[in-house]
Amino acid sequence: MVSATSREDATTEGVVARELAIGCHLSSSKGYAAMGREALSIGANTFAFFTRNPRGGNAKKADPQDAAELCALLDREGFGKLVAHAPYTMNLCSAKPDVRDFGRRAMAEDLERMELLPGNYYNFHPGSHVGQGADEGIRLICSALDDVLDMGQSTTVLLETMAGKGSEVGRTFQEIACILEGCAKSDVLGVCLDTCHVWDGGYNIRVDLDGVLNEFDRVIGLDRLCALHLNDSKNDCASHKDRHEKIGEGYLGINTFAAVVSHPRLRDLPMVLETPNKLDGYAREIALLRSLAW
Repeated sequence: MVSATSREDATTEGVVARELAIGCHLSSSKGYAAMGREALSIGANTFAFFTRNPRGGNAKKADPQDAAELCALLDREGFGKLVAHAPYTMNLCSAKPDVRDFGRRAMAEDLERMELLPGNYYNFHPGSHVGQGADEGIRLICSALDDVLDMGQSTTVLLETMAGKGSEVGRTFQEIACILEGCAKSDVLGVCLDTCHVWDGGYNIRVDLDGVLNEFDRVIGLDRLCALHLNDSKNDCASHKDRHEKIGEGYLGINTFAAVVSHPRLRDLPMVLETPNKLDGYAREIALLRSLAW
């Protein structure tokens, strides 16, 4: 088993850098602590998990003792922050009231359970406006967030950058910024940047990573960037298709990921793989990404 205990490595200039926090999505079917042990077995020191079935439905009852065991493991092994993921069916800006109501209920329940793992992240897709228009979609998302969020919660809720497929909201940094600005409780909000999504959405991180990050900083603010999803893409820039590929095997290419994991504005963020892999493939990608960092 590969230990993911916290280590600090001195750079050639004598500056101390933290070990990259890299992981992948893990199944929660065997409980919280089991996910921590599985993460260690593949060399991960962060991970993501779905708070309930990714296609929706009711969540399994949480076990506080199991959660406490995971918290102890995370602390002992020096894990980065976890990035829990809301179900894909959660659409806070649906044209259907019952779908919006499910989204609010699911998020409220998920955030209550996340307090068993205090101080981590809860990531969600902003939603699809399904013909209502982006402005109305953003208004509905802000309304839902203001109803659900609690300024006393320890969990930071992350808006994921989207590829622009269909009527997705969050396809541009401007749309993400509008949600942050329109939500009265935005102090507990942040952003998760997905490399495949921003590339498919038209942000050329392969050629100009610094330029894209500067644009993010200008429109949203890099202080809002809390986590990364690391995915190569099966499609070219601005395709708006959202089809993930293994690291280095898509249009982004290996050099893009070397730049991402080494970038001083990104390297300290938790990085979660969502590539088409099983555990052994994730273990190889985690090792590969660590080897690429300079």
